[in-house]
Amino acid sequence: MHRLVFISLLVLHLFQSSVFSQEIPAHFKISAHPVSNDTYKILFQVNIDDTWHIYSIHQNPDDGPQPTVIKFDKSDDYEPVGNLQQSKGIKEMDKVFGVEVEYLLKKAEFWQNIKVKKSGKIKVTGIYEYQACTDDKCVFPPADIFEIILNADIVSEHKDTVQKKEEPSTAIATQHSDSTQFNHSILSSIPSVKNNQLNNVTDNSSRWMIFIQGFLGGFAALLTPCVFPLIPMNISFFTKRHKDRKKSMKEAFFYSLSIIIIYLALGIFVTLIFGASALNDLSTNVWFNLVFFAMLLIFGFSFLGAFEINMPSSLVNKMDNLSNKGGFIGIFFMAFTLALVSFSCTGPIVGTLLVQTASTGQILNPAIGMFGFSLALALPFGVFAAFPSWMKSLPKSDSWLNAVKVTLGFIEIAFALKFASNADLVVQAGVLTREVFLAVWIAIFTLLAFYLLGFFKTHHDGEVRYLSVTRLMFATFSLSFTLYMLPGLWGAPLNLISGILPPLEYSESPHGFMNHPNNLIASQNNLALPEGAEINKHGIIHFKNNYEKALEYAKKVNKPLMVDFTGHACANCRKTEDFIWPYEEVKNILNNEVVLVSLYVDDKRSLPEDQYFEAEWYGRKRKITTIGDKYKYMQETIYNQSSQPLYVLLDHNENILTDVRGYHPDKQAYLLWLKIGIEKFKATKK
Repeated sequence: MHRLVFISLLVLHLFQSSVFSQEIPAHFKISAHPVSNDTYKILFQVNIDDTWHIYSIHQNPDDGPQPTVIKFDKSDDYEPVGNLQQSKGIKEMDKVFGVEVEYLLKKAEFWQNIKVKKSGKIKVTGIYEYQACTDDKCVFPPADIFEIILNADIVSEHKDTVQKKEEPSTAIATQHSDSTQFNHSILSSIPSVKNNQLNNVTDNSSRWMIFIQGFLGGFAALLTPCVFPLIPMNISFFTKRHKDRKKSMKEAFFYSLSIIIIYLALGIFVTLIFGASALNDLSTNVWFNLVFFAMLLIFGFSFLGAFEINMPSSLVNKMDNLSNKGGFIGIFFMAFTLALVSFSCTGPIVGTLLVQTASTGQILNPAIGMFGFSLALALPFGVFAAFPSWMKSLPKSDSWLNAVKVTLGFIEIAFALKFASNADLVVQAGVLTREVFLAVWIAIFTLLAFYLLGFFKTHHDGEVRYLSVTRLMFATFSLSFTLYMLPGLWGAPLNLISGILPPLEYSESPHGFMNHPNNLIASQNNLALPEGAEINKHGIIHFKNNYEKALEYAKKVNKPLMVDFTGHACANCRKTEDFIWPYEEVKNILNNEVVLVSLYVDDKRSLPEDQYFEAEWYGRKRKITTIGDKYKYMQETIYNQSSQPLYVLLDHNENILTDVRGYHPDKQAYLLWLKIGIEKFKATKK
């Protein structure tokens, strides 16, 4: 799956490159130089053709041109030390992009220190990539591979076999500092920090979940009245078109592949339109969430039969005419016609999936979700083309197809409420509290159970003469889920849907579902509550949106500071808080061995006016006026990360004690991460 997504993006990139130019205006020369007994500097010297320039490694790709990128392959033989550096660039306002850019002319140098882990020959490999422009055009050469061999001897003086070069003659960019002090007076020049690599352990598991969600969505789309009847029709077309069964199977396979390509292209298109940074903002942007809420409501009511969402007939007819062409081109447009004709049923599912995957903030997720969806949708056409006799086992098209559609409508409306809740949480409006959210969901799933049991019908339903086992099973599930949610109205945690519901504290009760003020909860848990701190639903003490006071208290009690970059609308943040923090050993460390501060990057409430400040952010000067922007700026400029949750352990000088950490459901790994950071903190105090 990952290979297919990567190949699609690569093909698109190569196509862009071939369209604009085949020129290679920047010429890289790579060498290695010993720095110490076990450290080398890998130097990239670049000669840039006249009239051309390339862009800085620090250039923000979301607001302007693509930066120069140099990536080292992971290896057991060496590891990068510190950050990639470059020679001094030229900063000026770019008229085309409308932002300040930093670029390099004629000659440029980039260098990265690496630490070798063994003696002998070591192969250092990686890739470099850049965008080059003149005043009237730009090119995007494909990524190139580099390789250099070191002859390392880490037990004695270096015996470097690479010819030694002179040190870079151009001005060197300011080295990154380990200090990460968040002082308002120096906000505009906060340095990046070392050891800021985000644990990437969640990527594979979360992407598999996205793929599975997409696959289930595609399977649900198959069972709708717009798609299911088309399966035997299309298979019959291919099997009757040729007497040669191999040719029929080949064409049916290409038809299935075309379906996958069409929906995968849609996922890639969403990614290219928004970009990685914008995708991350979707989950916390009020207006995006409200738009998604409205979209899903429309999709849901469409499934319930209130109206049909169809593509323009002129577009459908045009694709249908193109499908009459011979060969594989005609087959591709047959698949395109299927996508358009079935849009009234597949559109709401595709729209929901794209909204959910885009709001995760991960750039590949929309494409991965669409791959799962299209694979499930395309699979029957390939399978039944290979084994046409199996079609006899398919159930007949009947009123059950509309029942599937209506069921999906109820589910769409339920999930629409989540996006309205996100917007409400971000602005802390207090409208969709936990009780209100639960009451609406209980009503929706109760109605769904009654519908499946035949208590009422919708506009397109036929007569229900009897209840099938499948229908009874889904009705039982819906009713059981309703009963499960009921205790939540009186404070049950409902961990099965943690991350979807508003948090326990977001309640109509002045003290949340706990129904106790903070000091009483603290006394019940034998905890001393510092001034300005709060205690959450699991009995864990934390400072909220007050980094300065938390750091001051950490110094006072001689404990490391644990910074939790979180969000009101962050589902994975709630999962960590509900499933990992209450774990006894983790909870004990959070309360007794660290000082925890939770910083909400999507909090849209205003800062006090005396705390407003201006900073260079996303390519221009911006005035920071909200609590969320203050801490989002802090997270992105200091830790070079924009996703939540993000957990950072700091000493009293605000140096990072161990790698920063994102979401992962492994409790033991989280516990180990905490212990490593605490041990390093204790070592610095000896």
